[in-house]
Amino acid sequence: MIDRLQIANPVSPEFEQFKADFSNVIHSEAPLLQSAIEQVLRSNGKHIRPLLLLLTAKACGTPTKLTKEAAVIIEALHTTTLIHDDVVDETKHRRGVASLNAIFDNRIAVLTGDYILAGMILRAAETGDITIIKTVAKVCRELSEGELMQLDNAEKHSVNEEDYLHMINKKTATLISACSELGAISVSASPETVKKCHLFGKYLGYCFQIKDDIFDYYDDLNIGKPTGNDIREGKITLPLLHALQTAPEKESAHYMEIISRQDFTPTNVAALITFAKRQGGIEYAENRLREYKQKAVEIINSFPESDARNSLLLLADYFAERIN
Repeated sequence: MIDRLQIANPVSPEFEQFKADFSNVIHSEAPLLQSAIEQVLRSNGKHIRPLLLLLTAKACGTPTKLTKEAAVIIEALHTTTLIHDDVVDETKHRRGVASLNAIFDNRIAVLTGDYILAGMILRAAETGDITIIKTVAKVCRELSEGELMQLDNAEKHSVNEEDYLHMINKKTATLISACSELGAISVSASPETVKKCHLFGKYLGYCFQIKDDIFDYYDDLNIGKPTGNDIREGKITLPLLHALQTAPEKESAHYMEIISRQDFTPTNVAALITFAKRQGGIEYAENRLREYKQKAVEIINSFPESDARNSLLLLADYFAERIN
């Protein structure tokens, strides 16, 4: 198993400072809001995105005050998206922990997310750096587009891999690519290096989302969602997409009929999962994941040797091999 503490070693002081700053920036004097925020902090994840930002900055130069500010901004944005996504998807648990909307209700969850988002915008404005402001604004817009594209694809039962990749680029990869891009920008890296870092993050984002899609086909409480949850929501992710595209026409039509009718009984969901596995959908998705990871690794290997570069390579391993 990949040790996240080892990955963080090159930026350990900056990472610890980030954690303290993040807690401060989302603090509220309103008791109910602060209670919700404390729950967010207790259930907050691994801070992989700000870690990616800090490591990219270190691989490109010396982390600055702007680097640390950008790490806080990006995590506040990510936290907001998780809160709002749980409301939209009616998710009650994330990574085995009760979601904010489950503990309180949708009203409090949405307003807490709005409060954290407003704090993120304020923090970005206070940097006075127009590139930071424009980047996070663009990410906000693309995240919304990605979620709406996913809903639209589910409604239309899209089985086009190009549409799928376009959707996950906006839904997931855009935020992760912004992390590595902002890391480079914060240390005044060259435009060519910034572009490389953006692409590196984009490929990691593809890895992250494809891995998440594979999780939907296995029963593991640590993952934070029940098996077949995506299918029940009408989402045709890469393993099932591949199966529908490669199976004999009659068999594919049978399963598309189930999806079109949204007839997601436990029996039908189990049948769709079995169909995707039998048709090699998991192996296909894993191969695509490895392709994107290799592209990410090739970019980072072009950087000068350093502890930060080595940690970015470990981070690529983590994105591809994580178990939850």
